[in-house]
Amino acid sequence: MLGFLYRRLLYMVPTVFMISVVTFVIIQLPPGDYLDTLAAELNDAGGLDEGTMETLREQYGLGQPMYVQYLKWITRILFYGDFGISFEKNLPVNDLIWDRLGWTFAISLLTLSFIWLTAVPIGIYSAVRKYSFGDYVATFVGFVGLAVPNFLLALVMMYVAFKYFGQSVGGLVSPHLIGQPWTAEKYLDLLAHIWMPIVVVGTSGAAALIRIMRANLLDELYRPYVVTARAKGMSEFQLLLRYPVRVALNPFISTIGWILPTLVSGEIIVAVVMNLPTTGPLLLRALLVQDMYLAGSLIFLVSILTVFGTLISDLLLAWIDPRIRYQ
Repeated sequence: MLGFLYRRLLYMVPTVFMISVVTFVIIQLPPGDYLDTLAAELNDAGGLDEGTMETLREQYGLGQPMYVQYLKWITRILFYGDFGISFEKNLPVNDLIWDRLGWTFAISLLTLSFIWLTAVPIGIYSAVRKYSFGDYVATFVGFVGLAVPNFLLALVMMYVAFKYFGQSVGGLVSPHLIGQPWTAEKYLDLLAHIWMPIVVVGTSGAAALIRIMRANLLDELYRPYVVTARAKGMSEFQLLLRYPVRVALNPFISTIGWILPTLVSGEIIVAVVMNLPTTGPLLLRALLVQDMYLAGSLIFLVSILTVFGTLISDLLLAWIDPRIRYQ
């Protein structure tokens, strides 16, 4: 196991390097840069000064070749943990992303827990009681969850919460508590708000994994090893959890590599609609104005999260399924 872990960590070094290169190139692909966007805005306002623009271009190093800009960017990250300066906000990228990353990870982990706690038992019930009324209900709900866009579900839930329950919508706390120190009232208010983005973001993921769990468990329930264990007198509940469910969990574990980064960055529209203090709206704005250091840093961090998520899922798969060999 340790040898397998060392090899995977070693492979991650060139992988992360290539990710950083591709990330920086993708950010640079659109024509122009942040100063071109700024120049267009100043020109519309009648305040364009070519001398000022040239000074800013030299200050930010945007007049240099792409590889020079990349080397400066990646060197600062590796040796100083400095992701550069946000052009638009004129603030260090570190100051802009870490607070939002904290909220993003908190919501993502809670959403992942919601997905698993919902999808696993419903998927098991749907497979064991196939073609029952409960199975049909779970199937219908799963199709609805896959079909309804998350941002539309967010709008509906926000309307219902405000119209019928009088709850303030948008954000993670009520407006009068924003910027206030954390007290018992603020924590309770956070709990009253945070469940909504968790349900909205987790609905489609739970719906998809319910279908996966049902399909995989149905494939395992009638295997010879299950029939043999049942013939030996093992109880149905113990048999179910010890063998077929354990094998059917493999797809759940293997999805950690893509579910985590998807939860962190994939629900940008939901974060904008619900006014969440996460990285999604920040990344969207950075891409729109071509704030390359801010956008590149966010994409780079999410890509690294994908690599680590894949490592975690591989280690868990090797631990839970003895058929997997480290070689």
